[in-house]
Amino acid sequence: MTEAPGRLLPPADWDALLSLICRAFAGMEGRIDPPSSRHALTPAIIALMATTEEVWTIATPPVACVFLTLRPASVYLHKLAVDPAHHRRGHARALVATAATRARALGLPALTLSTRVELAENHAAFRAMGFIETARSAHPGFHHPTTLHFTMPLTGDAR
Repeated sequence: MTEAPGRLLPPADWDALLSLICRAFAGMEGRIDPPSSRHALTPAIIALMATTEEVWTIATPPVACVFLTLRPASVYLHKLAVDPAHHRRGHARALVATAATRARALGLPALTLSTRVELAENHAAFRAMGFIETARSAHPGFHHPTTLHFTMPLTGDAR
């Protein structure tokens, strides 16, 4: 059974969180174009993000995390990261369930997220959790889709 997620509030070990994100996103190197936005992250940027968004983690030091941005009609999940040494333990599901709980508490009807076209394993995992693909888009300068957008409607019980 996975440890329950907890909200990470300042002051926190932002270096440890960045290290987790870097380990989790390392498998994308050379697979996605354009490169991941994680390259622009620093501990200071993450600390700033935590003042306007919710950051949820599992364990100390963190082995999994997700950032939640509250939007008018959904909670947007991003930087969902699980340390490769901790895959297949239910951490991503636990974080998504936490996001769903937060959305319901705020009266928001859905979760949304985006993932890169090349990351088919992510698409399958999100579909298995109840997300449906709702759109595709291209980063500036690209003439083909680079990103898939997913939505999980929140009706009834959490998955």
